[in-house]
Amino acid sequence: MDDIRVGACVLTLRDHRYRYLRTAAAIASGVLAFPVTAHAADLPLKARAAKTLYDWTGFYVGGHFGYGDASFGPGTNPLPLQGVALPHTATGLTGGYQLGYNRQLANNVVLGIEADSTFPGPLDVPAHQRAPAPFNTTIDYVGTVRGRIGYAFDRFMPFVTGGFAWGHTHINVNDADGVTELFPVGKYHTGWTAGLGLEFAVSGNWTAKAEYDYVALSRRTYDLGEFGLANVNVEPRVHLFKLGLNYHFGDTPWMAPVNGKTKLPESGDWNVHAQTTVLPQGYGPIHSPYASPQSLPGGGQFQATWTTTAFLGARLWDGGEFYFNPELAQGFGINGTLGLAGFSNGEAQKAGAPFPRIRAQRYYFRQTFGLGGEQEEVPDAPNQLAGKRDIDRVTLIVGRFAVGDFFDGNSYAKDPRADFMNWAMWSSAAYDFPADLPGYTRGAVVELNRKDWAVRAGLFQVPDAPNSDVLVFKTGGAVVEFEERHSIFDQPGKLRLGTFYNSGNTANYREVVAIAAANPALDINDITMANQRDRSKYGFYVNLEQQIVKDVGLFARASWNDGQNQILSFTDIDRSVSGGLSIKGSHWGRPDDTIGIGGAVNGLSDAHRDFLAAGGTGLLIGDGRLNYSPERILEAYYAWKLNSWTTMTFDYQFITNPAYNADRGPVSIFSGRLHAEF
Repeated sequence: MDDIRVGACVLTLRDHRYRYLRTAAAIASGVLAFPVTAHAADLPLKARAAKTLYDWTGFYVGGHFGYGDASFGPGTNPLPLQGVALPHTATGLTGGYQLGYNRQLANNVVLGIEADSTFPGPLDVPAHQRAPAPFNTTIDYVGTVRGRIGYAFDRFMPFVTGGFAWGHTHINVNDADGVTELFPVGKYHTGWTAGLGLEFAVSGNWTAKAEYDYVALSRRTYDLGEFGLANVNVEPRVHLFKLGLNYHFGDTPWMAPVNGKTKLPESGDWNVHAQTTVLPQGYGPIHSPYASPQSLPGGGQFQATWTTTAFLGARLWDGGEFYFNPELAQGFGINGTLGLAGFSNGEAQKAGAPFPRIRAQRYYFRQTFGLGGEQEEVPDAPNQLAGKRDIDRVTLIVGRFAVGDFFDGNSYAKDPRADFMNWAMWSSAAYDFPADLPGYTRGAVVELNRKDWAVRAGLFQVPDAPNSDVLVFKTGGAVVEFEERHSIFDQPGKLRLGTFYNSGNTANYREVVAIAAANPALDINDITMANQRDRSKYGFYVNLEQQIVKDVGLFARASWNDGQNQILSFTDIDRSVSGGLSIKGSHWGRPDDTIGIGGAVNGLSDAHRDFLAAGGTGLLIGDGRLNYSPERILEAYYAWKLNSWTTMTFDYQFITNPAYNADRGPVSIFSGRLHAEF
């Protein structure tokens, strides 16, 4: 399926009530305001004498995002989940997907059936630590199959809904500190749901909705006797408020509107895109004479990750745009994303979960100030609205995003959902860019763009400690990047030079090693935590992309940081070089396929390697001791385009000296990847 393009809410009827309905749709879809545009041609009508302007009949599929709360009964100690700007609750922010079918009757009554799944947010770590308990209860997901009855007021439909519901809960028994999950056990529940909502036909094939659902699930008993705890009865009662978007396929399932189905006008004033990526990965037994919990298991392992992301964009005014990307993520990297400095799965998050968790990964405002002169076309794409813009321009971005969205780009090695998977291949690996556990931060970026060059700079929040999910304002990170665009023998290329500086709550490697040597009875990692205070890290990166001939390009990166204090956010690398080739399949009759082959060498500073050799652990690595040798990575992949929206990739990585340890490995990692985007 080609990328789904959506239209603006351009209301053309002369009746002023549609201005009110447009505002309702904007609120329902979670966008602050749709742009006010000039009236276009009148909407196509089935018949001007007809009672309704819009026919709700047909299949639809969509997603929702919202906020909720839940109770589980007396003494269940609900786990606090993230609400971001809203208070934490037993569900926090929620999100999921739905599909259904409507049939509009002659009297404008709309009968329908809908199935959906809703997932809660991740753990609110500070709230959990403030209120330790012997155990905690949480809900993993809620599913429903519901009937819907609505009444169509042209493009506006209030409805009531109700039906069957089910869900899954689990209990974690905590250690003496009240923060470590020791015994996750789960149970399924069944029950019922009822709710009401409003849905509005926005534009094109899209409708927006606001909905409230109450879910009552059956009581289940957890036996915690083996932990010296009394039995616990869990009886979930869940409140869910949802804002959603639905794409309607028309009277015939899975087809464009036919048989007179009304289709509304479209424009480029807002858009919707989505992606989903499943990435399984595994390896067999390796040489492993000794190990720690942060070492790759010697017996081999298989893990998989799955992400689903929505990309919503709206043009607020001339040059002003807002983007919002809720994302569901499930699964773990190999060994919980531990054991390799150049980790093998770019989709793996340090905040992995056995069930999908929803996060508002990106929400940012972008203002472009044109400086006049020549313009360029901007195609419709995720987080990009179609149109024209001045080549000479200043752009300001403020909000939450990934630093890599705007820095360290590369056409051939940047996206682990499409090209190389290894962290040391798609990033300048020694750049400890500010990020929480999934890899995002909040901050501001400003860019000056000219035809042949650009300069951009950013200021960002950093985590309050290494490997923390909590971003703070009291310290921060900064980066400045210069991008030069050139042509060699008529082949385009780009060179990016970046320098970075972070200030964060970290320990000094040499100080920790010296204290540990003087106090051998103390654990070096306890010393590390006690040694943490506001310290800096700085460095640079060089990033080249160059087309050699049509459909063949090379990339190369080199990066370095001072290596004196702990890594704060990314991975345990102080020096890194990488490079490789990307070859499109036009040379063998498959122009949409891609072959990639590349390599990387990662290294550590003397202070960092002494810290690991003394038994210290980093963000991802730490074998308890170390026979140091640079970590070397070879990666090759073939991306096979199945159709216009789906790609299957086969990937192989050979890694010697995993985690810089010549006593371990080598390891051969085999991966698959199924990626779809709309």
